[in-house]
Amino acid sequence: MKAKKSLGQNFLKNDTIINEIVSLFNVTEKDLILEIGPGRGALTKKLIDLPSNLICIEIDKDMHMFLDKYESNKCHIIYEDILNIDLNKLLASYEFNNLYIVGNLPYYITSPIITKIIDSKINALEMAFMVQNEVADRFCSLPKHREYGYITLFINYHYNVSKEIFVSKENFNPIPKVDSAVIKLVKRNNNYTIDDEKYFQFLKDAFKFKRKTLKNNLQGYDFNRVLSILEENGLSVNARPEEISEEVFIKIFNSLNC
Repeated sequence: MKAKKSLGQNFLKNDTIINEIVSLFNVTEKDLILEIGPGRGALTKKLIDLPSNLICIEIDKDMHMFLDKYESNKCHIIYEDILNIDLNKLLASYEFNNLYIVGNLPYYITSPIITKIIDSKINALEMAFMVQNEVADRFCSLPKHREYGYITLFINYHYNVSKEIFVSKENFNPIPKVDSAVIKLVKRNNNYTIDDEKYFQFLKDAFKFKRKTLKNNLQGYDFNRVLSILEENGLSVNARPEEISEEVFIKIFNSLNC
């Protein structure tokens, strides 16, 4: 069966890398793994050997010829678009201690899938995703780097993100145009007592025009308060959003009494 370009299908064929991905998790029989986009089951056949239960969500119903053989009391295959699934409702029928999520994500909807998972508040303990290498750099970026942006801050507010495995494009069939990387996300327990929804809207405003200064992007806010925090942290009135750390953004947000 040929890969479907419309679904962004590129199948990982390197067993060494597959084993490295599986080894990123340390699960017990009381845990649950959710695999997104199992495709032909290259990762699935390794995951079913772990002691935990497994749910696989695959958008391509034609993959049943590869995946149906893994269906069991321990492994449940769902043929649906992950973006259309109520994850809270799905997981409510399972009893488990910790949730782990893994997947080879289609490059064109990587951010929407991760955003959906976070917004659903299903509180996965750890996640590991194959993503475009450039996207991995963006998710792991630090201030003053060009990849740093809103999505960096959004994901890192909830999870500590690390790039674990570089995967060259030759490890896929068909071979994509770009290299990939496996990132690991570990649930973060921050001590911020803020309105998350308002904070993320504030960040969207701050990064509205990335190459413009914070002053230009936050015209609807009291910039005198913003400037006070910038100066306290050694930043100028002309600071751009990509120069500002999470800690300073939190201070600015709190000063604005949003």
